[in-house]
Amino acid sequence: MHPEDERPFDVREAFAEHGAAMFSFALNALGDRAEAEDCVQEAFIRAWRNRDRYSSSRGSVRTWLFAIARNLVIDSLRARARRPAPSDAEKIEWASEPVTEDLLIIECLDLFESLATLTFEHREVIIAVQLDGVGYQELSNQTGVPVATLRTRMYYGLRSLRLALGGHAHDEGNAFAAGGTHRRSAGRRSQ
Repeated sequence: MHPEDERPFDVREAFAEHGAAMFSFALNALGDRAEAEDCVQEAFIRAWRNRDRYSSSRGSVRTWLFAIARNLVIDSLRARARRPAPSDAEKIEWASEPVTEDLLIIECLDLFESLATLTFEHREVIIAVQLDGVGYQELSNQTGVPVATLRTRMYYGLRSLRLALGGHAHDEGNAFAAGGTHRRSAGRRSQ
């Protein structure tokens, strides 16, 4: 692409196209709606402030925005780990949990970011079967989608997920080999 062909960064267009996926990513990573909204808002503010640095020759707008959001989510998780937990009864249990290592946080963010790039149908079957341990028949009963279609969606969804994760994951009984700690039931393959 020639410099004269370079399209300027349009924050409104970018928000309309990528805002919902970025919010889903941040919400999944943070588990807090307000914090996720803050991260997405800050990502778009930073993108707008640095719009002259964006170049489509180095990557898509989506990739650039998700990189900004990912850094903000990591910063937010690190800040959360440094803050003393509130003392109300519900959060005392949360405070007693061990602090997650940065590497695990980054692996989770990679997974959430990659899942956000999939279609709803692919993401739905991967999350239900691989992460939540729901069987194909049970998911079929819940969604009304035939088991064969769900299996096809799983195949193509995992293929897309491997590409989104950089080709590091492989499907040898564990769909998330690059981030195997994310599955609740690693040994269970539901049919």
